[in-house]
Amino acid sequence: MEHIELFFKSIFIDNMVFATFLGMCSYLAVSKKVSTAVGLGAAVIFVLAVTVPLNWLLDQYILREGALVWLGEEYAAYDLSFLSFILFIATIATMVQLVEIVVEKFSPSLYNSLGIFLPLIAVNCAILGGSLFMQSREIASLGLALNYGVSSGIGWFLAILAIAAIREKIRYSNVPAPLRGLGITFIITGLMAIGFMSFGGMLTGGDEPAEADTKSTAEVSLVKEEVKENNNKTELVEVSNITE
Repeated sequence: MEHIELFFKSIFIDNMVFATFLGMCSYLAVSKKVSTAVGLGAAVIFVLAVTVPLNWLLDQYILREGALVWLGEEYAAYDLSFLSFILFIATIATMVQLVEIVVEKFSPSLYNSLGIFLPLIAVNCAILGGSLFMQSREIASLGLALNYGVSSGIGWFLAILAIAAIREKIRYSNVPAPLRGLGITFIITGLMAIGFMSFGGMLTGGDEPAEADTKSTAEVSLVKEEVKENNNKTELVEVSNITE
């Protein structure tokens, strides 16, 4: 259940683009055609799926305070968390270089269409944001870290795919001149972000009734206890009257 909740929450509720507006540079620049958006989105999913679990291991066993205890008790006091940014970015840059080599080898046309934005995945704030969110939210296990990386990538992929499909169709629409280009793209992105905010009720809709049921149960038990106390008091009074 925890994996399913994290998966859907990362895609729809905490979407990298629509909730935190990370990776907007690539999102706006490479979303003119669906084919290039699909290629970049797949690359982002792969990089997040690999780097988030790797950075989780780095955080758990090297970076956080007391993480080096596996080397010996004398290392338990070390805190290397100040190296988080450097090591996280190094891991991301390594994976991006691998993706760039693979795409150039097997799909030169996609490599040429993505241009500079493929190597720029290394400095894409959505990629680094995935690792930093993983660290700040204290994800408990490697499996959850992998789940979070994949689902965050899928959320970013859906965002760029949706805007690319809309931008392809909107070319044939009569958009007012001042809004053509990035203007209408920003407006559509804002509207989609509002739409994605509505998914927030999926995981929070059942909380309030549960709290209300708990409160009502507690109130009923208090009333029963008061009734029992009153009955005991009346019985004591009756017994005292009889003895008198």
